[in-house]
Amino acid sequence: MELLGQNEVDHRQRKVVILSQDRFYKVLTTDQKAKALKGQYNFDHPDAFDNDLMHTTLKNIVEGKTVEVPTYDFVTHSRLAETTVVYPADVVLFEGILVFYSQDIRDMFHLRLFVDTDSDVRLSRRVLRDMKRGRDLEQILTQYTTFVKPAFEEFCLPTKKYADVIIPRGVDNMVAINLIVQHIQDILNGDICKWQRGAMNGHGRTYKRPFPEQAENSNVLAAGKRSHLESSSRPH
Repeated sequence: MELLGQNEVDHRQRKVVILSQDRFYKVLTTDQKAKALKGQYNFDHPDAFDNDLMHTTLKNIVEGKTVEVPTYDFVTHSRLAETTVVYPADVVLFEGILVFYSQDIRDMFHLRLFVDTDSDVRLSRRVLRDMKRGRDLEQILTQYTTFVKPAFEEFCLPTKKYADVIIPRGVDNMVAINLIVQHIQDILNGDICKWQRGAMNGHGRTYKRPFPEQAENSNVLAAGKRSHLESSSRPH
C-alpha cells in the first residue's frame, strides 16, 4: 500500500484495499469467550471464522457493492457494534492464515500468494505482540503449542499447494514485494487483462466480472471501485 501510494489517498478514492480475514471471527458464546480469555479457545481452526459472512462480503465487494465489514476486538474477543465501510476497489488484497482453506473463497482469487516465514520468527513475533497486550508468557506459549502450531500444520500449511507464488522471508523479501507492486500497478494502468485469470496463473480458470477496470491479486481478489481498509496483525 505504501509503495503504491495508496496510504495517502482518501479512503473513498483508494484503488487498492486490504481486507483481513481476522475481521470475520465468529461471535463467541459466553462459555467460548471465557475459554478465549484463558487462552483455551482455538482461533486458528477453520470453524473459528464466519465463513458464510466472509464469502458474502467478498462476493458483494467483487460485484462492486459498498459493504460494511465487521470490527473485531482482540482483547475482549468480541465483535463490536461499529463496522467499517468498504468501497468498491480496483484491487482487493485479502489476507489471513486460512484464506485458501475454503474452496468457495479460494476460487474467487485471481492470484494467490503464500507468505512463508520461519517458525522461530513467527513464534517470536507472537510472543512480543501478545505480551504487549498484557498476556502472560506461559499462557502465550501454552496456546501456541496447544492450538497455533498444530492448526498451522493441519490447516494452514497444506493450503500452500494452492499458491501461485510463494514468498519466503515475508516483509524482508523486497524483491518479491516490488514484483507484486509492479504487477498491481500494471493492473491499475490497464496493462494486464484482468479477467482472464487462467492466462495469468495457468490454472485454466476464468472468472469474469462486470467491472472492466477491476483487478486481481493474491491472498488476493478483485472488485469494483475505490475502497478502504487497513490490514491487521494476527490477533491470537
